[in-house]
Parts: sequence; C-alpha cells; structure tokens
Amino acid sequence: MCKGLAALPHSCLERAKEIKIKLGILLQKPDSALDLIIPYNEKPEKLAKTQKPSLDEALQWRDSLDKLLQNNYGLASFKSFLKSEFSEENLEFWIVCEDYKKIKSPVKMAEKAKQIYEEFIQTEAPKEVNIDHFTKDITMKNLVEPSLSSFDVAQKRIHALMEKDSLPRFVRSEFYQELIK
Repeated sequence: MCKGLAALPHSCLERAKEIKIKLGILLQKPDSALDLIIPYNEKPEKLAKTQKPSLDEALQWRDSLDKLLQNNYGLASFKSFLKSEFSEENLEFWIVCEDYKKIKSPVKMAEKAKQIYEEFIQTEAPKEVNIDHFTKDITMKNLVEPSLSSFDVAQKRIHALMEKDSLPRFVRSEFYQELIK
C-alpha cells in the first residue's frame, strides 16, 4: 500500500503519473466530434487518408467485429473508444498478434514473441490481457519454439471477448452513435 511520497515505490509513482496524464486527457474538451473518434496521437495528414465509412459500412460493424477491424476508420474509432474506457489492451494485443504473423525471420519472431509475452501475457504484465490459465499455459508452451501461430489461441480468446463485451459497448457509445447519424 502506498504511504506518503517518500515511501512510494517506483511503480506506484509511475502509476500515479499515468493516471494523472489520463485524467488530464479526459478533462480536455474536444474541438469537434471528430476529436472524439480519431485517436489523439494521429497526425492530420493521416486523417485525410482515413476515409469516413458509408452508413451501410458503419451499420455492419454492429454485427461484425471483423468488418470493424478491417476498416481503418472503424479501427481508429474503436481504439479511441477503448482508450476512453482505459481498456485498449485487448485491441492492442490483437493488433500486435496480426503484425506478429507477418514476421518472416525466426530470430525476429523469437524476439517479438518474447516482447508480446512480457507486455500482454505474463502475470502483472503492463498491458496484461484477460485470458484464462488454460489459454495462458497453451501460449507459454507455444513460445518454447515460436511460430506464426504461437498466439493464435490467445488471440481468438481476446477476439471473442471483444466481440462479446467491447463491441456492444462501442455500438451503444457516443463514438458510434455520432458516426451513424
């Protein structure tokens, strides 16, 4: 437990700073509705390349997480929504796994697998995803000899969790409602 500033462990101080930054971001009033949808770290020139979807496309996202994830604007909107709820780790994990599957070099694959494990899978990881022990054990066994499918089971679990939990919340959110007006 944290007591007084002098006694604060390093990780507790880091967490306090992180919370302060996130609260500061939340308290900033957006200039427009677009600020609510586009991640704050995106550059203006990148926004021009991200075309707003048609109403039909956006409506399909209600029933298909895959269609949402395949659309750059949908992905950016979903990511912004999850960031606003401090629950973006599942989406970040899913994206990292997609990138991991594109690695050709066994050495780079092993390095990236270790990095993904340390960031998302191991107990007390900075962005630990919510997977059961069975899935965690399978993933750890797969990492003994990393392959393109090392994270498949965990990625499918996280996809199912986002589909069942995050997607319905997103569809009810102001982010999505603004999009389908």
